[in-house]
This record gives sequence, C-alpha cells and structure tokens, in this order.
Amino acid sequence: MRKITTIFLLLTCTLISFAQQGKQGAPPAIGRAYGKVTDSSGLAIGQASALILKSVTDTSTKKKKLVLIKGMETKTSGEFNFEDLPIASQLVLRVSATGYKPHDENFMIIPAADKPAAGSTSSPYGNIPSFSKDMGAVKLEADVKTMGTVVVTAKTPTMKLEMDKKVFNVANNIVSAGGTGLDVMRNVPSVNVDIDGNVMLRGATPTIFVDGRPTTLSLDQIPADAIESVEVMTNPSAKYDASGGGAGILNIILKKNRKQGYNGSISVGMDSHGAPNALVGLNARQGKINISANGMYNGMNGKTTGNTDRFTYLNDTTHLLQQDLSRNKGHFMFGQIGVDYFVSNKTTLSASYIKVHGSFTPTEVSNIQTDTVGSVNTLTSYSLRNSNSKREFDVNGAQAGLKHLFAKEGEQLTADASYFGVTSHSDAFYTTDYYTGLPGSAIGSTTMQEVLGTASPAFFTVQTDYTDPLGKNHKSKLEAGLRTSIQKLSNYNNTYDLDAKGDTTLEPLGTSNYKSTARVYAAYLNFSSTIGNFGYSLGLRAESSNYSGDLLNTGQHFSNTYPVSLFPSIFLSQKLKHDQELQISATRKVSRPGFFQLIPYTDYSDTLNITRGNPALVPQFTSSFEFSYMKTFPHSNTLLLSAYYKYTSNLITRYQDSGSNPVGERVLINTYENANNAYTVGGELTSTDNITKWWDITLNVNVYNSHINTDNLKQPSQPALWSWFGKFNSNFKLPANFSIQLTTIYQSKTNLPVNQNNNQFGPPGSNTQSSSQGYIKSFYGVDIAVKKTFLKNNAASLTVSMTDIFRTRWSDQYSQSAYFSQEYDRLKDPQLLRVVFAYRFGKMDLNLFKRKNMNSQGMGDAGQSLQ
Repeated sequence: MRKITTIFLLLTCTLISFAQQGKQGAPPAIGRAYGKVTDSSGLAIGQASALILKSVTDTSTKKKKLVLIKGMETKTSGEFNFEDLPIASQLVLRVSATGYKPHDENFMIIPAADKPAAGSTSSPYGNIPSFSKDMGAVKLEADVKTMGTVVVTAKTPTMKLEMDKKVFNVANNIVSAGGTGLDVMRNVPSVNVDIDGNVMLRGATPTIFVDGRPTTLSLDQIPADAIESVEVMTNPSAKYDASGGGAGILNIILKKNRKQGYNGSISVGMDSHGAPNALVGLNARQGKINISANGMYNGMNGKTTGNTDRFTYLNDTTHLLQQDLSRNKGHFMFGQIGVDYFVSNKTTLSASYIKVHGSFTPTEVSNIQTDTVGSVNTLTSYSLRNSNSKREFDVNGAQAGLKHLFAKEGEQLTADASYFGVTSHSDAFYTTDYYTGLPGSAIGSTTMQEVLGTASPAFFTVQTDYTDPLGKNHKSKLEAGLRTSIQKLSNYNNTYDLDAKGDTTLEPLGTSNYKSTARVYAAYLNFSSTIGNFGYSLGLRAESSNYSGDLLNTGQHFSNTYPVSLFPSIFLSQKLKHDQELQISATRKVSRPGFFQLIPYTDYSDTLNITRGNPALVPQFTSSFEFSYMKTFPHSNTLLLSAYYKYTSNLITRYQDSGSNPVGERVLINTYENANNAYTVGGELTSTDNITKWWDITLNVNVYNSHINTDNLKQPSQPALWSWFGKFNSNFKLPANFSIQLTTIYQSKTNLPVNQNNNQFGPPGSNTQSSSQGYIKSFYGVDIAVKKTFLKNNAASLTVSMTDIFRTRWSDQYSQSAYFSQEYDRLKDPQLLRVVFAYRFGKMDLNLFKRKNMNSQGMGDAGQSLQ
C-alpha cells in the first residue's frame, strides 16, 4: 500500500509540473537541490520517497499549508536530485522510507551572485549567478508518515537585483517575437537602441557578451526567441574584463532546456515587408546526457529614408542636399547545438557550437544637389548615385567547459575555453550620373567604382575560476581566476575605378589591407562577506596587454605593450527593515585604443569619410561610482533608484581636421584624439509593478548630464547638456488566453555619443563627423503586440506585433565643427507588422524519477539555504 501511495504521489506531481509549463508566465527551470539519503550509520537507503514542498497561504482559509511541487524515489545509492524548483521561496525537503521516520528539512534557494553557472554558462569575464543547494547526507530514523497532494504555481520576477548586476527576464516578451536581439534590447530597461542598431547604456556603448563570453555576433544575428534573460551590468566588478572604459556590460543568456525526456518548439512568421522568419528548438535528455539544438531563419527587407543638409567650409563653401532611399534585402540563419554530460552530482562537462550564415544585397539611391559658392558666383550641379552591394558572412563559435563542486558547500572549480570567429565578404558597386542640367536631363558624365572587402575577426578566450566559502557558516567567500584573451583581425579593402568599357584600375589611395593581434592577460582576486545585514565585496584585477599589426599595402609594422595595470572594485550593501536594501559601488576600468585608431595611415576609400589613425593615442581610464536603493513591495513589486558618476581621463574621441589629399585638394580628415577628460552624472529609476493579476508594468527613467573637455584640441568644449531617456512596458493578460504588450520610449535632446563604432571591424565610418560637437533631437516611439494562446495546455500561440506605430522614431542629428555643419535625419521601418505562429511539443519521460538530473538551466545553479 505504501508503494502504491508513493507511485500515485509521483505520477500526480509529474502531471502537475508538466501542465504548469504550458501556462503563460510559467517559470523556467532554474532551481536545483540534490543530496543522499542514509540511515543513522551512514548506509544508503534506496527507493526512499523524497518530496519537495512549499509553504503557501490558502486563499480561502488564509492559513499556511504545505503544497507538493516535486517528488521522486532515491536511487539504490540513496542519491536524489530535483530540478525546476522555485527560487527565493521557503521550501521543505520531506524524506521517508519504510521502517523510518519521515524527515523534514527547511531550505531556500537564493540566487548567489558571482558564482559561475554550470558548463556552458561559466563566464571568463565574470561569473553568472547560480541556483542550487547541496543538501548533503540526509539521515533517517525509524517510523513512517504520509501526506496528501496539492499544487503550486510560481512566477519568475521581471527584474532581479544582484550585487553587481540587474537581471531582466525577457523569455515572455511578445513584442520581440520573431525578431532579433535588437528587438529584445528595445524592451530592456536602461538600454537605448538607435536607428542603426547601436546599443547605448547610460549614454555609452557597452560590451556585448553571450553566455558570459565575448562574441563576434552582433545583436541582429541572434534570434530574439533564443534569449532567456539579459544581465545589465552598469558598473562591473573586478571579476569582469577591465576593458570597455566603464561603459558597462550586457550579457545575453541564451535559453537552455535540460528537462528529462524530449521536448521542443517551432515557430513561423512573416512581416509586412514580405520577410519570413522561422525557429525550431529541440531537446533530448536521457540519464546523464542532454542534447539541445536550435535553428532559425530570419529574412530581412528593411527600408530606410534619409535626408542630409550639409555645409562644408574649405577653399569654397559647398552646400550639399541629399535624399536617400535604402533597402536591405537578405537573410541570416542561426544554428546552435549543445551537449551536457553529467558525470556525477558534483561534476558537469558541457560543449556547444554556434553557426550563423548571412547573405544580404543592400541598395541605395541618392539624389544629390551640390551648390559651390565661389567668390564670384554659385555653381549648382545635380547627380544620381546608385549603390548596389553584396555582403555575406559566416560565424563559427565553440565553447567547452567543466564545473566541479567539492564536498564543502559552495566550493567549486570551473574551467572553460571559447572561440568566436567571423569571415565576411563585401562587394559594393557605386554608379554616379552627373546631369548637364536639372535632375532627369541628359547625363553629362558617369563615374563607376567598386569596393571589395574581406574581414576576419576572431576571439579566443581561456578562463579558470575557483570559489572557496570561508568561515563556520560560509558567510565569507574567496574567489580567484585567471584569463587569457586573444583577438585576431585581418582586413582587406580594395577600391577599383571602372571605365566605360568596364575595365578596372586599382586605386592605391583606396586600399586598406592589414592584420593585427591583441592579447590581454588577467588575474583577479575577490573577497566577499556578510556581517549581519551588511555585505561587502572587495576585488582587485591585474591586466597586461599588447598588440602587433601589419599594414600590408605599405609593409609597415606596428606594435605596443601596455604594462600591468590594477583595477580595484568595492561593493557595499546594507539590508534594511521592510525589504529595503542600499548598495554602493566603485570601480576602475580602461579602454585601450584599437589598431585602426593607432596606425598613421590615411584611408581615402570613402571620399566622404577620409580617416587616419593617431599613433600618439594613450588608453583612457574611467572611475565609476554608483549608489542604489531598492525596495521590494508585496506581490513582488520593486522600486530601484540609482545615482551614478563617471570620470574619464584622456577620453578617446573622434576629431576632425583639414588637410590635403595627394593631388593637392583640401579635404576633411577624421582622426582620433585624447580629450582632456569627460564626465557623466545621472540618476535612474526602475520600477516593476504587478498592479493586478492581469496587468503589470515596468518603468525606467534615466536623467543624465555629460560633458567632454576638449580644451587641449583645436575646438571649444561642447556645453554640458541635461537629457533624459524613458521606457515604459505594460503587459495585459485578458480573458480567452489573450495578452497585450505595449512599449513606449522617449529620448530627449542629447549630445552625440562618443565612438559609436567600437564593435565595428575594419575602418569605422560615420555620417556624424565629430563626436565632440552636436546633438540628437528628441524623439519617441510606440510598439504593440497581441498574443493568443490555444490548443491543449496552450501549446500553440499566434502573435501579431507592430513597431513604431505612429512613425515617430526619426533619428535627427545635428553636428558641426570649424569646417562643416550638417543636419541628417532618417526613418527606418516604421509601422512594421509581424505575425508569428508558435507551437510547443514534448513528452515527459516517466522514468524521470529513476534518473540523475544534474543541472539547472538558464542563469546558473549554485545557491545557499536559510534554515
């Protein structure tokens, strides 16, 4: 009878947990608890009943009761392992066996910031938070008691605050369904995305990680439906790479499915420009082996309109009026496969491979009017420029990792290696017709030019981390790590002039061929501890770096070595009464000049954007300070207030000067200089509110002031400007399984950002010639999505979304220097409608309770308990 009751409990628990995954808003599997059941002498007890219960308040009686959420039988070795457990909830492990007393053990799985996640999510730049509990040996005495069955539901919080990061759950974001990582970022608080896909975090360009590693992937090459969460680190600790100049880190956590049995999902969609998208995800888990695979196809047919009004002041004054119509047709395909081998309850091996292929045929038609104002008269000319390009790229990424948990709770060792490489090819053909009179009149002359380019950037990273809890109650923790990172880049860019017969002539001034290698070696030590409700973390990172490169078309060799620099970090936290917490942090970061910024070579391949490096550049150092207050209200509502200040010495900024080209004509040359210094000061509010069971909102407002001191250059400093950025997300759950998401953003007038092209490989190009002078006019945008779920367990869904529904997301920039003034505006893909159908399928293997479930998914798997 006892065995029949146990089997009934187990089957009931299985069906409940499987059904809950079909409901909208069901939490991902991120909690884990494991251990071993023994008798008083330490001998293993097999086929014991192990149950996980949660304390909840009965809505009718208002009394506390225990509800069953998981159950299993122990193996013959006495081992048990639970996955998919709710975090930050009071749980009870109840173990019983024939002839023994039932044993209850209270525990809570709390996200332990800074511990690396298992295998593939272990980070060489820092450690992803984790959620597991080693219950150790659970000893039983005589006698048996049984219990009834009940049900539990939970909801993953939208935002989670940790010591050095904010984690935003985006898995249920419906506005970005069928889109890319850029669509996801448009809905993440604190993050702003401009018309070109440049991502800004508090006015600066952050470093992008994927699963804690540097990547050559751009955000528009990552499918939105493959992203589980986004970690926003505005002030990363010493455990993370010091490079980036204090701009922060955005760490994209890809979805990982490690549930027993097999399951998966498919989705197909189309947008109003006729671009299709499709996604397939599959997962299989048997015993100690887990295999997951994802594939995606995303078509593109983007449309951008733009206008340029520019005055250039050289020998003569030139006034240019230009109207552009750009189309970007093409597609990219994303594939990912991962394997996890659970060697034991203590050791996990993981490996994954990512493949991305893209092919695009962008075109642009430009109508140009040029007025040359001379000393006597004004000469007006009209021309039509057609740009037809082909661009292909292939991305290959591989990751391998090991994680071992020691007998002491929280002690662990990780080691991993990663590689990301890209090979891209481009072929751009430009034809310019010069009219004899007004547009549409006879063509007086035609010029033709072709630019062929190949770029091959690659990242290699090797990292190992060790964590050792200290003290009787493990309230202190010592962490140490080593990392080696190597970045290789080769770039070939050749420009050819074509005559009327189509014969080509290589243009020496338009040739830019080079290769470079940059190396960074790092070690860090971090100590953290708690004293009552006070917590602190002290870190120190040491980095040395060097680079070498060759300019192949001139035979020049360049190299430099930067000595060891130290980068301290300090984080303090104080928990107050009534679920309140204060945090203070201070860090030091560096941004080293890139190879192309340093080489003293003038690139004339684009006559509208002539560039030259500056070998006199030195690294810029940034000191960042942040103060935060967080209040948690009932129903998981949160309020986060932050104040921040950043000071940068020797800021690397784009700078414009005049010069002469080889034929003696005066031209504008874009180069780089170290400005004296710069600062940014601001305050940020982030609030998540579950107003009712069917309505929740997220509000983010960032008010900031920035200033660049260019007194050492040949131009005055730009006045400091107070600006603000706001983002509002609202989610509605309606009857009949309908849901609606509304997103609104507003950007006030703000200074032009500095160095938007940090992640671009090859010569940087920009219509904004100087970052030190100019501004972006205010704009706003509204996106909306409606989702309907249906079929059994809501396995199917249909999502309809529209971006920029009021056609207001214009990018209107004004820039000026002593040599030019320009206004430039564009609008990209307004009122883009997208329809996506998705279907989830799967089969739960009932042998689940006789297998060893090793690892959790998502953001990690190590934690601590509250007794």
